[in-house]
Amino acid sequence: MNQPKVSIVVPIYNLEQYVPRCLDALVNQTLEDIEILCVNDGSKDSAPQIIEDYKKRYPNKVKTFHKENGGEWSARTYGLKQATGEYVGFIDSDDVPEITWAEKLYTAAKENDADIAFSGYDRVDLDTGNVVSTEMTQHGTMNKEVDWNDDFIVYANPSLWNKLYRRELVKDLEFLPFRGCNDTLFLIHSYMNGVKKLTFIPDVLYHYYLRSSSQIHNMHEKDIENLKKYLVVTKENAKKLGKYEEYKDTLAAMAFTHLAISWAFMVSYNKEVNIHKVLKGIIKYLDTEFPEWRKCKHYRLFKSLKKGFKSTLIWGVHLFYRMNLPIVYIWVNRFLLDVLKKEVKW
Repeated sequence: MNQPKVSIVVPIYNLEQYVPRCLDALVNQTLEDIEILCVNDGSKDSAPQIIEDYKKRYPNKVKTFHKENGGEWSARTYGLKQATGEYVGFIDSDDVPEITWAEKLYTAAKENDADIAFSGYDRVDLDTGNVVSTEMTQHGTMNKEVDWNDDFIVYANPSLWNKLYRRELVKDLEFLPFRGCNDTLFLIHSYMNGVKKLTFIPDVLYHYYLRSSSQIHNMHEKDIENLKKYLVVTKENAKKLGKYEEYKDTLAAMAFTHLAISWAFMVSYNKEVNIHKVLKGIIKYLDTEFPEWRKCKHYRLFKSLKKGFKSTLIWGVHLFYRMNLPIVYIWVNRFLLDVLKKEVKW
């Protein structure tokens, strides 16, 4: 059998009501030469039967695997190890890709000899069907080299499902056993593992559905601690590669962006969390593990002003943290979102 052009890994854990619409979009992909790897991660509903039915109906496309529950991270790693395609992508079973998702990303990757192809996507409110936001379309059609001196890789969207990865470069990577942020750190590790060339297309090829039960609405202090552990693993891997001195400013910027900006803000909505304690702990952690964050080359005012509004906002948040006033950032961002209904995309 010839090597598939694209392997698509789909972790399955319950969500029986959403799995069929996701698989319908996948089996009808306009790129014919694909394999769809459905990994049942110990589902308790009818999801295992649903994927077996698709396997019977589409035996040349759908492969099914059943394992004990280990979390989404373990299902993704398991699926990656089974993949045989030239490129590999990851789809969440409650979301819906466009039927041109694989073809357009694969074509872009091949035409530009890219290691990762990125596309645009939108976020859709599950209850109303309304599009909340459209992301990753601002770059247009573009190629980019991975450059650790360029803060572009700090802020490039890390989500797994709007990308295809050259499988040869990521096949030995594993998602770590921590809830959340696996996509971000998988992307970082792919850069460290040899990914060099990126290509972007502005087409909205993926519909990400927002559910009230998703992690973004259920952030706990333990998630913050897990991210801290994962970031340390990333740091240690850079040292093992002998690349830490080259990577340290960018790794510090990534740690600050994801921990101090994104996750600190999300956990602030958990009423059981002492946000002042969490913020103090984040500063102490960054000073200990990523001390470069305070004088990082990616957070210089002139450079931020030159790069535009978003970079200047991030510089401002960075300033609040350096002044030991991170709660001001939380208050301002909560006001923008809760009162003015304006969400800042960090």
